[in-house]
Amino acid sequence: MSSEDLGDEDLELIRRRKLSDLQRAMAEGEKAERVQKQLEAQRESLLRAILEPEARQRLANIRMVRPEFAEQLELQLIQLAQAGRLRIPLKDSQLKETLRRLQSQRRDITIRRI
Repeated sequence: MSSEDLGDEDLELIRRRKLSDLQRAMAEGEKAERVQKQLEAQRESLLRAILEPEARQRLANIRMVRPEFAEQLELQLIQLAQAGRLRIPLKDSQLKETLRRLQSQRRDITIRRI
């Protein structure tokens, strides 16, 4: 056996290991994506049960403008509904009132020049 043959065998072994690692990483990524899609479907199902169609549309509009805020609001609504602290289904007028209360809790920052 020459040193060149041993080098080719080592290269082939490295290639196989890298291919195996890549396949494993792809499988894990696909599994994580499936889990993420399943959680998203569960969240959407819960929101359909919690919100009337008009309120869901308002939430979708909010999601387009402020996605992080909409996600936090969705989580709060789900938690309140699961705790039994929310009248289901939530009407659009009730959602608007909740949004007003959340807005009033936000601190207003003013800058004054001296």
